[in-house]
Amino acid sequence: MITFRLPSLGADMDKGTLLEWLVRPGDAVKKGDVVAIVDTTKAAIDVECWHDGTVEELLVEPGAEIPVGTVMAVLREGGETPEQVRAQIDALRASPVQMAVPSAAATQRSAAPAAAAAGRVRVSPAARKRAGELGVGVESIAGTGPDGAVTLADVEAAAAKVAPASRAEAMRQTIAAAMARSKREIPHYYLAEDVPLAVATAYLAERNASRSVTERLLLAPLLVQAVARAVQRYPEFNGFFRDGAFVPGPGVHCGVAIALRGGGLVAPALHDVPSRDIDTLNRELLDLVQRARAGSLKASELSDPTITVTSLGDQGVRSVFPIIYPPQVAIVGFGRVTERAWIVDGAVGPAPVVTASLGADHRVSDGHRGALLLAAVRELLQRPAELAKATP
Repeated sequence: MITFRLPSLGADMDKGTLLEWLVRPGDAVKKGDVVAIVDTTKAAIDVECWHDGTVEELLVEPGAEIPVGTVMAVLREGGETPEQVRAQIDALRASPVQMAVPSAAATQRSAAPAAAAAGRVRVSPAARKRAGELGVGVESIAGTGPDGAVTLADVEAAAAKVAPASRAEAMRQTIAAAMARSKREIPHYYLAEDVPLAVATAYLAERNASRSVTERLLLAPLLVQAVARAVQRYPEFNGFFRDGAFVPGPGVHCGVAIALRGGGLVAPALHDVPSRDIDTLNRELLDLVQRARAGSLKASELSDPTITVTSLGDQGVRSVFPIIYPPQVAIVGFGRVTERAWIVDGAVGPAPVVTASLGADHRVSDGHRGALLLAAVRELLQRPAELAKATP
C-alpha cells in the first residue's frame, strides 16, 4: 500500500486546501502524473504522484483545509489485493500518529459546494486558470455549468465579490514568516562581485539578430546557467541544511524568484539546469514565469529547488542582498545591467556590468568559498557559447 500525503511546497507552507481530485478510485497512475490541485496562500498548485499504482481510496474531500503530511489518498501496489489494502486502510485510520485528521471547520467547508459533496469540484480548465490569476478558490464557488461545474463566468462573478487584497495579504504574512525564520535560524554572510557582460551581451545580440521578438534569447537564462555550473564546482552551495547537517542536492534545480501580479512572489525550480541548452532553458524559464503568474505550477517545482536565483534588475536596483529560502543554504542575486567605465586590455571604456551577490549559510560554507563561487560565475559569463551548450 502506498500513502499519498500532502507534500510541503516550501518552508513557508504548513497547510493547503484541496480544490480538486483529478483521479478516481480504480484509476491507474504513474510517477509524475498530476492527481490533485491544492490551493496555498500563493497559488493553486498541481500536485503530482511520486509512485506507480492504482487509486484505492480518496480520503480527503475537495474543500477541506489540511496540514502538510495529511494522508490524502491510498494507492494499491502491483500484486496487492483490494482486501489487503482495505485492512491496511482500517489500520491507518486507527493510528492518529500516521494519519493527520482535517479540522472540524475544514470538514464543514468541504461539504459547502454541491459538486464537492458528490466527490469533486468540477471546474473548466479556463475557469481554473482564471481563478489562479484572480486568487479565488474554486471550492467556494457555486457552479452554474453542466452538473454544477464552475465556469469562467462563475469565477469572474466570485472575484468581483472578494476583497482583492485578501490573497496578497495572506501571501505577505506567509513570506514574512518564512523570512523571519530564515534570519532567525541561518547565520547569513554576504558577498558581491561586479561582472562584465560585454561578451555575453554581444553573444546574445548575434544569436538574436535573425530571430523574431518572441524567439529571442534573454540574458536571464545565461545568468541562471552560470550559477548552476558554478555550484557544480562548489557543491556546498547546492543543497539543504536539515537536522543539523548539510544535505547535498540530488541535482542542480535552480529556483527562480518570480514576482506575482497580485503581490508577493514564488520561487519555482528549473530542474537539472546544466543539462539544458540555452534555447531549452529560455523556453522553460518563460513558461515557468507564465504559469507562475497564472497559478498553474506543479508541486515538484515548488518543493525541490536546491538554490535560488533572484534578479531585481528590472526594478532599477544596482544590487540585491537576498535572504536565503530555508532549508536551502545559498541564494544568488543580480542587479540591473549598467554601462560603467571598465578597463579592458589597458584601455578604459564603457561596458555593460552587473553586480552579482551571494547570501550563504555560514554553517555550511565560508567567505573564501563564497568568493570562489562568485568568481566562477564571473568567469563562466565570459564564455557564453560554452554556457549555451548542455552538459551531461
